[in-house]
Amino acid sequence: MTPRRLLVAISTGQLIAGATGWAVAVRRRRNWDLRRPWAPWGFLHGTPEHVGRDSLWSGTAYSAPAFMLAVQLWAIRRLAAGPDEGARRLLGVCGAVMAPGYLGEKYVRAHVRPGGWDPVETPLVVASITLAAGMAALGSRAASGV
Repeated sequence: MTPRRLLVAISTGQLIAGATGWAVAVRRRRNWDLRRPWAPWGFLHGTPEHVGRDSLWSGTAYSAPAFMLAVQLWAIRRLAAGPDEGARRLLGVCGAVMAPGYLGEKYVRAHVRPGGWDPVETPLVVASITLAAGMAALGSRAASGV
């Protein structure tokens, strides 16, 4: 499998994980929340009541914002059609932003700690983080390959 096709496959898997994460977060009211106990900022979070609305521009605890998922889909389609350096770099940047973004989320951190197992949410966040990291690594290669 060429690096380009591998990036398309991993990015597609991450997009599926992101869409699934969106559905789980909306259903379970898992709003985005980047607050830290040591940080003085109180505005880095959404609310459970508005998780659907917030998912458009801010994302959810388990997915990137809807506009970012749409950009990811566009780049996947471009790269699947043939070598495209812009699409490759874009997917790499998306992965590089998403992987630490997931780890910054309160609900994600709770599920990757000992005792935080949830049969739906834990595998979802582990897959999302892993696939996003794979996107970042493959997207940062020197060329998208044939």
